[in-house]
Amino acid sequence: MTVHMRDWDAFVTPLDDGSVHMDLAVEGITCAACMGEIERGLSHLPGIKTARVNLTNQRLAVDWDQQQTAADDIVATLSRLGYKAHPFDPASNKDRQDKTGRQLLRCMAVSGFAGMNVMLLSISVWSGNATDITPETRDFFHWISALIALPTVAYAGQPFFKSAFSALRGGRLNMDVPISIGVFLAVALSLFQTIEHQHQVYFESAVMLLFFLLVGRYLDHNMRGRTRSFAENIAALKAEVAGRIDADGVVREVPLSKIMAGDLVLVTSGERVPVDGIVEDGHSEIDQSLVTGESRLVRAAQGTLVYAGTLNGQGSLKVRVSAASGNTLLDEVNRLLETAAQAKSAYVRIADRAAQLYAPVVHAAAALTFAGWVLFGLGWQPSLVIAISVLIITCPCALGLAVPAVQVVASGQLFRSGILLNSGDAIERLSEADTIVFDKTGTLTTAEPELCSVPDLSDARLVLAGRLALSSRHPLSMALVQATGALVPFETVTEVSGAGVETTHDGQILRLGSPSFCNVPEQNVEAVLREFPGASLLAVRSGDTEPIVLPMRQKLREDAAATVARLVSNGYRVEILSGDRTGAVQEVAEELNIAEWRAELQPAAKIARLDALKAEGRKVLMVGDGLNDAPALAGAYVSMSPVTAVHLSQAAADAVFLGDKLVPVSDALRISKRARRAIEENLWISALYNVVAVPIAVAGFVTPLMAAVAMSVSSLAVTANALRLRIGHHTSG
Repeated sequence: MTVHMRDWDAFVTPLDDGSVHMDLAVEGITCAACMGEIERGLSHLPGIKTARVNLTNQRLAVDWDQQQTAADDIVATLSRLGYKAHPFDPASNKDRQDKTGRQLLRCMAVSGFAGMNVMLLSISVWSGNATDITPETRDFFHWISALIALPTVAYAGQPFFKSAFSALRGGRLNMDVPISIGVFLAVALSLFQTIEHQHQVYFESAVMLLFFLLVGRYLDHNMRGRTRSFAENIAALKAEVAGRIDADGVVREVPLSKIMAGDLVLVTSGERVPVDGIVEDGHSEIDQSLVTGESRLVRAAQGTLVYAGTLNGQGSLKVRVSAASGNTLLDEVNRLLETAAQAKSAYVRIADRAAQLYAPVVHAAAALTFAGWVLFGLGWQPSLVIAISVLIITCPCALGLAVPAVQVVASGQLFRSGILLNSGDAIERLSEADTIVFDKTGTLTTAEPELCSVPDLSDARLVLAGRLALSSRHPLSMALVQATGALVPFETVTEVSGAGVETTHDGQILRLGSPSFCNVPEQNVEAVLREFPGASLLAVRSGDTEPIVLPMRQKLREDAAATVARLVSNGYRVEILSGDRTGAVQEVAEELNIAEWRAELQPAAKIARLDALKAEGRKVLMVGDGLNDAPALAGAYVSMSPVTAVHLSQAAADAVFLGDKLVPVSDALRISKRARRAIEENLWISALYNVVAVPIAVAGFVTPLMAAVAMSVSSLAVTANALRLRIGHHTSG
């Protein structure tokens, strides 16, 4: 037989400081307690610098000194702790998570269907015990219940049994251990009592217990699945190859890893820039919105700095490389995003913290109950029944549903307000936010520019300019087309890269483009900017007539002022952090009465500001759009993004909102506060339930069936409390 051994060293990446890094997908992580066990377990190995677990995608990132510890030792330590490791691959990891979700759903369906049938048989036996059921009929019903319950428990209990076995094998306890013990003892005792022709069996208790637990586990898995990190989507913006211009002048397409600083590369029309560098030759326009958040196309000529991942326009550029693969601004954004996401993953939910104490307390209570009743003189069989009742009645089903039940209901309310959650604990963190930081472009404003004033369409030059704008893909040209309603383009149009478009009409040259392209005097440009500070300028010139300068700006979302005012009146501190120009940001800030704003910020600068706010004790909700916001969205305490955002920023945000309005931001905060209160109430219900129920069970007044019913009632109570969120729901606008 051939044994396949994985060479873990092949998945190790060297770091600049001499240490190495490895990413692993770890199976069996179910709660925050697992994160702590893994991180503490690995920290005891020599040479380990950091070991960070991302709960959302079960990813373990380890940095260590390979001279002191081998990669195989790390994987072996995980195995001893009861966790199975794989090389981290986003695609295969998603497949594993989806497979787990499908298994939970199947187990839940099987246990629910079987539970209904076993319960029907049990009700018949209970009513018969009180009347005139014959022993033969009762035994027959018990055996049918056994035939249904045994395969059901064996199949539907797998998620808990496997987890419990792994924990015990690793010398630890988790929440699944007492669940598994309670189910196993209930089934074993029921089988024994069936053989002994006893009046009572507890098959329905075991099956219904599994069903309710699986409901909670499936809801939790569903919520957690939404929080998977999509940082790897940045790779879609990175070029795989680059056209290197060699000394002989020949352009050779080579892998990006072969491009070095100082090389000269060719960036053709419509191609993504593969590197950071400085333009040495050529003219074009660059769409840098993914990097700066600036919607205007930036003119690129000799001396212009360009960034990897940005999109080249119509012209070709020769770029001298300043930073190649691994060191570009795009790579820096990627690193910031991953670091921020890992920091966020350390957030421990209230239910997880409470549940950490569950296993040892319940085991001790059940064991002491059994021992106490045996010493008191009760036989082992009735003593075991009481102990099982204690295990079942203290089942963490209500605790497990306390948070997911509210999340599901609140998610529905948020959806009706146009908000989609992308993180399982976003509701809790939204409810705690006290500072709102907005990006400008595409967030406070819409992405499309508009004319600052109503155009005078009686001027034939504007009508002609609208027709000419149909031949340009520039955002400002598109705004002019919309304003003039132009439908018929000119047949022959010449595009001057980085400047504008022109044609000949009635023997005169008609131009549309930048003020310099249309020969607008500088004093005219300054006059327009004084009237419309921060505006983008589009010029029109027909022959030798006086040129027309059209100021444009991005339109504020129609309810931006009302939403910001509402947030301020509710006690939130509001700021703007933007990569856009100072004039444009200042204009928006003044219009919205936002005193605190910063402009022309790179991603690292936004992170620095968020860190400063965090140091002040602030819990920041970041609302942003664009690649430059992705690290800030991931690094903020909680984040939201408009659905028009680029895919990456949506992946980094905890929630996205639909439509052209900004009101979903205030709706999300309001709904989350109500949900937070419901979560706290559910946790109190769970705690009080145990305070009341456990002593009664220990005293022997509860059978396993009554314990299962009580456990179900506690679960229904927290679910009903969660459903109260639907009462009185309304949107703010």
